[in-house]
Amino acid sequence: MTASPTFADVAAARKFVAQYLAPTPLVHCWSLSQQLGCDYYAKCENLQPVGAFKVRGGINLVGQLDAESRERGIISASTGNHGQSLAFAGQLFGVRVVIYGPEQNSNPVKVAAMRALGAEVRLYGRDFDEAREEVERVGRSEGLRYVHSANEPLLIAGVGTMGLEIFDALPAVDAVIVPVGGGSGACGNALVARHINPDVQIIGVQTVGAPACYRAWRERRVGLEAPMETRHEGLATRVAFELTTRMMWDLVDRFELVSDEEIDAALGLLAREAKLVAEGAGAAALAAVLKIKDELEGKKVVGILSGGNVPAERLAALL
Repeated sequence: MTASPTFADVAAARKFVAQYLAPTPLVHCWSLSQQLGCDYYAKCENLQPVGAFKVRGGINLVGQLDAESRERGIISASTGNHGQSLAFAGQLFGVRVVIYGPEQNSNPVKVAAMRALGAEVRLYGRDFDEAREEVERVGRSEGLRYVHSANEPLLIAGVGTMGLEIFDALPAVDAVIVPVGGGSGACGNALVARHINPDVQIIGVQTVGAPACYRAWRERRVGLEAPMETRHEGLATRVAFELTTRMMWDLVDRFELVSDEEIDAALGLLAREAKLVAEGAGAAALAAVLKIKDELEGKKVVGILSGGNVPAERLAALL
């Protein structure tokens, strides 16, 4: 079993990642706070160079590959943001990157962005997990270093740097709401919170149509497979991964499930009221807060706006 990253790993990642990425803003959303009855802050990972938080983990992992892995290149599966993060880091450190994405319902914005960053993108299968299973087969045959989208301590430690920035900007935070696809974001933020202030509530968010991580967390089962029916690809995971699942058992206080329609409403609200562009996964935190706002009344709440890579026509339709 892969060893979990530690707070010390996150602190080390911050020193490394800071050479390449500036901190992202923690924005107090005044209008939304009035509607929600709490002090609502958005951690704006949509402002990262690739428009999503995962670039933190990509840089931390790819930048510390051994010489043999750098020479061979890396391969991974992604619905888009993880792939962009590896492609960005691959360009930064001169490493070949191959990304498999689902052939059906892939986000064209993210596919184009991965290719623009120099990744070789191959589309395969009906969903992320079919693409991932093909990567695990192809990676061995082609001699590439397989980078799992969640079971990678350096990825999680890199993502955890976001949590350090949250506490720098808002030491008195009461709750952090984190969208969960594979779980690296929830694990990274929770790892930091448990070290700095164990009283901070960590709430994971999934969709009712893709609840694998929630069910694995609730039932204490590794590798649980669940239905996967959501149009928001950043949350579209069918199988709960081992490392992040085990970490979430210890680190995440609870989950909230929201519908695709509730996410769409939150996406539009972020654009109209906070002037922030979010993709579906990026709006999931706000969707959860809208659902449990009575429980969060009067508290300082951070919603992780994990990414902003939404197709323009989808955003236009919602607005």
